[in-house]
Amino acid sequence: MCDCGSGNSRGGGPYATGRELVEFVLAAHGGRVACSPLPSALQVECQECGKDFVLRTFVQGCPSCGGVHAISPPRASDPAAVQYAGADFGVAA
Repeated sequence: MCDCGSGNSRGGGPYATGRELVEFVLAAHGGRVACSPLPSALQVECQECGKDFVLRTFVQGCPSCGGVHAISPPRASDPAAVQYAGADFGVAA
């Protein structure tokens, strides 16, 4: 059984908000979820620079400013559920 539900010991979960959700999705299933394609791409507005872009994977940076956004699999069809990690967030290379 998957341990990525909101009741696990890591905290956060698929319904977390902001940076907590982004970090959760980055870690989910050993990082495999983050770069997986969404079932259907979502048109979203960057929560950093305000420009529109298409979110194609569960974690993605805005092509204009690099602001990191994420959505969890249970909410992958809801553009309103996209969360932003914050201006000072950086993904380790």
